[in-house]
Parts: sequence; structure tokens; C-alpha cells
Amino acid sequence: MTDIRVLLADDQALLRAGFKALLDSAPGITVVGEAADGAEAVRLVRELVPDVVLMDIRMPGTDGLAATAAIAADPALTDVKVVILTTFDLDEYVFEALRSGASGFLVKDTEPVELLHAVRVVARGDALLSPSVTRRLVSEFAARAKEPVPSGEMDRLTEREKEIVALVATGLSNEDIAKKLFLSPATAKTHVSRAMIKLRARDRAQLVVMAYESGLVRPGWLG
Repeated sequence: MTDIRVLLADDQALLRAGFKALLDSAPGITVVGEAADGAEAVRLVRELVPDVVLMDIRMPGTDGLAATAAIAADPALTDVKVVILTTFDLDEYVFEALRSGASGFLVKDTEPVELLHAVRVVARGDALLSPSVTRRLVSEFAARAKEPVPSGEMDRLTEREKEIVALVATGLSNEDIAKKLFLSPATAKTHVSRAMIKLRARDRAQLVVMAYESGLVRPGWLG
């Protein structure tokens, strides 16, 4: 199995050095590049095509939000996963970053073991969104969003797929969904995968955004 290739994007050299030392010392993970701003991050991602980008939001020039959107919009980079780095556990731009295509976010002072776990989780295609994080994001969305706009996209889903996307939007894992609906985890995973394909969602994080923006799920809905 090849190593997970990681790109670090942060304007603080000391923080990058710390992350690099930690990641390079972990089995199965290699840091392939470092960027000090968003523009350099986008250039290096296009050049190196890493598996995971750890992206700071606040950087000089092109910020992490714009860089994330540029990476997500590039068809050649569909397999690149972006994890937003933030100083606080609910940065005001986190929801926008997820909407732009990020796969989740991490607080900069997260424990080393959690950082390594996060890189592995995102690399295998899962979103880095725990139920508690999802609830905070939903609250943030409810506070700032306009009225949901129903879209025809959700009509592509079967009723079962809509039900499962709604549960994904509450932060449940495939295993949690399987238990709730009396399905096997493999069946739940298949439904999630089909919904992502039909909605052209990059990952579970984007499914959460789409579920609330379309009105499929309303803030406060618990399933």
C-alpha cells in the first residue's frame, strides 16, 4: 500500500515544521510539499496531486477558502481531499469551506493522534465531521443562511436514499445509519455512495451542505 501523500498549507513556518515532523514520523504518511499561502498551495496541489491537503484558512494573499474552492473546481483534482485548519472549533468560515469542497476541519491544537487519524480518515474518502461538529455547523448555517431553496437534484434520489442523506446530515456514520434503519453497514455505505454519485457530491461533507441548502433537512431535525 502506498503512503498517503500530504501537502501542508499554512503561513506559520513553525507550525508547518511541527506538522511535518509528526506526519513524516507516522507509518504510511509522507509530506510531499509545503505552501505559505493559498496561491502557492493551489500551484503545488496541481503539480504534486497529493491525497490530502491540510489548509489554513487565514493566509496572506489568496486565503484558504479561495484555495479550497480552486482545488475543488479543478476536474483533475477530484481525488484531492482538503482539511481546513482553524484556530477555533467553529471558525466563521468553516461552513463556507465545506460548501467550497473541503472534506472537514481540524483545530490547530488537536492532539497528534487525532491529526494522524484525521489524515487517514479523509484519505480513504470519509468526511471529517463528527456529530457534535455537524450540529455546530448546522447551527451556524441556520443562523446565517437564507430560506432553503428546493432543487431538482434531490429528486434524483430514491426515498430510501433521501432518508439516508438526511441521517448523514446529522453526522451519523454508516454504522450508526445501519443500526438506526436495521441495515447492514455495507448496505448503508452503498446507499450513501449512490446518493453521492447522483448528487455529484465530493464526499459526505458536501452531502451535509446539500441536504440543508435544499431543505431536505431543517436545522433541529434529529431523524
